[in-house]
Amino acid sequence: MEVIKKNKHAQIITEIPGPKSLKLFEEEQFYIAPGIQTIATRSKIAIDRGEGCFVYDADGNRYIDFFVGVGVASLGYNHPVYTELMKEQLEKIHVGSFTSENRVRLTKLLSEIAIGDLKRSQFYSGGAEAVEAALRMAKSYTKKTEFIGFWNGFHGKTAGVLGLLGDSFKFDLGPLPAGIYTSPYADCRHCEFNRSFPGCNWECVDHIRKKIRYETTNNIAAIIVEPIQGTAGNVVPAPGFLKQLRILADEIGALLICDEMITGFGRTGKMFGSQHEEIVPDIITIGKGFGGGFPVTGVMSRDEIIFAKPFGNPSGSSSSYGGNPMASTAAYATLKTIIEEGLVENSANVGAFMINKFNELKNRIPIIGDVRGKGLMIGIELVKGKNSKDKLDKVYTEMFFNECLKRGLIVMGYNADIRVYPPLIINKEIAEEGISIMEEAFTYVAEKIKY
Repeated sequence: MEVIKKNKHAQIITEIPGPKSLKLFEEEQFYIAPGIQTIATRSKIAIDRGEGCFVYDADGNRYIDFFVGVGVASLGYNHPVYTELMKEQLEKIHVGSFTSENRVRLTKLLSEIAIGDLKRSQFYSGGAEAVEAALRMAKSYTKKTEFIGFWNGFHGKTAGVLGLLGDSFKFDLGPLPAGIYTSPYADCRHCEFNRSFPGCNWECVDHIRKKIRYETTNNIAAIIVEPIQGTAGNVVPAPGFLKQLRILADEIGALLICDEMITGFGRTGKMFGSQHEEIVPDIITIGKGFGGGFPVTGVMSRDEIIFAKPFGNPSGSSSSYGGNPMASTAAYATLKTIIEEGLVENSANVGAFMINKFNELKNRIPIIGDVRGKGLMIGIELVKGKNSKDKLDKVYTEMFFNECLKRGLIVMGYNADIRVYPPLIINKEIAEEGISIMEEAFTYVAEKIKY
């Protein structure tokens, strides 16, 4: 078959989507609910297998993966340590709530790499489930009932956390849960107060104090925050923001919950995103890359909080699938490999290399308005032209996504805020090839824009 696009690592041999992928995609549409991930509906590719940093579709096309399930496959695909441990466990037993050897290993290893004294853990199967557990834990400990979150935040789509959802996903799903309030995040590029950092004197944090005074019943159990806002476009807050929230939480007698679903386990170049500011939250939520692709999430906290009742009552914190033998093995294999292979350090090093390369592109390509991120959690904001802060129209961002795909790169690039999540095992050579594909796509789109 004729090769249409070929690089050293990416190789496209059919039109995208290829005939086999398209046939499978269209067949599925007769049976699956609408609303699956946009990246799936836009691409229409059917994935067959993965290897390292690459995925292959049903037609044999090979893609570099800068997506990995929204940062989920932290070890890439078919990592030998991961697959071997998972095979061994599957041949023994795959489900159950009892103690298992790998769950003991996992809880011990988590306690060794914990932030401060957050050495106690509990496990779940979905991100929103873990966030809801964190909220229940905060209520149990503080005996308070209200929560503060942030605009553009994302903590899941279940009813219990819907009020914390900082965008249009929640439209037409009201009424929202009582006692949940949101406030602007410290996104200095798009400051809601039209101020400049650091001369703003943390007006966004002071605004929370005003919100508590005028909108709440002064009964705040916790402030919940993403160390870097993922769904918003990998937005890095102003330096010191988490420290200010730590001060505020202590001031009002509330807990600080850091949602580390995406930022945890090396994604940002440190084991946890909160560690960039050297603070100790009261609770963290963990997930996504934690299981290397297997659905496992959790919470971590200190004894005095996690033992608080009713959360600490028998079955008060449990979940049917939480910490089952397969999930515990997946998480243990992933965390063990991240530590032993130095993948936190690799994330920091390759991430810095990639951010530098993207900044070079920004200087040459007018539609790149902002490059941000830490480690291998990178955001790129597309704009209508040089020096503009107006985000690029969807017709062009979707064009960018398609151009990347047909050149052999999967990346969350169909919105103006591109999110780049390579596996933590990526090296500079593969990263550079992916960036080269993005450069071609950026250039193609920039030449098509008419205003």
